[in-house]
Amino acid sequence: MMRQCRPAAEVRSAGLVLGTLTGLMALLVVLAGLSMLVGPAGFGVPSRATSTILVEIRLPRTILAILVGGGLGLSGAALQGYLRNPLAEPGIIGVAGGAGLGAVLAIHSGASAAFALALPLGGLAGAAIAMLAVLLLAGSRGGGLSLILAGVAIASLASALISGVLSLSRNPFAAVEIIFWLLGSLADRSLVHVWLAAPFIVAGMALLLRQGSALDALTLGTDVAANLGIDAGRLRFAVVAGTTLAVGAATAVAGTIAFVGLIVPHVLRPLVGHVPSRLLPASLVGGAVLLLAADLILRLVTPAGELRLGVVTALIGTPFFVWLVARTRRELEP
Repeated sequence: MMRQCRPAAEVRSAGLVLGTLTGLMALLVVLAGLSMLVGPAGFGVPSRATSTILVEIRLPRTILAILVGGGLGLSGAALQGYLRNPLAEPGIIGVAGGAGLGAVLAIHSGASAAFALALPLGGLAGAAIAMLAVLLLAGSRGGGLSLILAGVAIASLASALISGVLSLSRNPFAAVEIIFWLLGSLADRSLVHVWLAAPFIVAGMALLLRQGSALDALTLGTDVAANLGIDAGRLRFAVVAGTTLAVGAATAVAGTIAFVGLIVPHVLRPLVGHVPSRLLPASLVGGAVLLLAADLILRLVTPAGELRLGVVTALIGTPFFVWLVARTRRELEP
């Protein structure tokens, strides 16, 4: 009897996962189409101008929203699976802070004004340095706790250095530019930014998606995973490297965008049966959906761009945390 019920349950679970992914993909296509249509210029302009608006302005913004959101969502799911902590998110290992510091130094030094790509390149360099520092500080045999502590230390150091740069900046225009960049935005990005970030984000996504089976084994415990042939050190490096590629490149071109890597896996986890290998692709698509939706809301509410994308995602994330706290309190009450 149990042998007959188990396959039926697995079929229902697989159907639920497939339905979730199909629904997310359909929603992503709709939002991407709306992203190409929404804008102050509309379509009441000559055809050549319309083509320029679509290709040079809206298309890069749409592609970057999908890449950045997908990279953040997938990285959050991978880190939560590896650390076995539902509150883990990409910023916890210090990569986003390192990328932010690299970009801030590019602005403060004037390199971004002299060379347009100095800003994203500085962010990528900062992310790489932060990853190496975290791995060295955590040690070759360090576990999840060592990785978290090392990441928090590097993130705190990066935050302190960013504050120091802001306090020492004698150029008010550079200080304002730094603040605006740190708030996160997809506005004024071109196809050059897409070509710069896309290879790193896609490579990071591919590396993280390959760790699904190892993360599934890790849910059974470290000892069981080791008996199944999972190399803990190799898995840690793969998760950290994939997160660095995806989140570092995303932060380098879009600034700091919080909560996406935390919210998306939480929302989707019950829909995929709490299985990490199923959560990874769902979080990739879900992150892209969330960021595209947030960017559309931003463009509809403030067409002139007064509000930044990072502020919108933070406003979305705060009610989610309130709901999470309320649910946890109900579960703990006798």
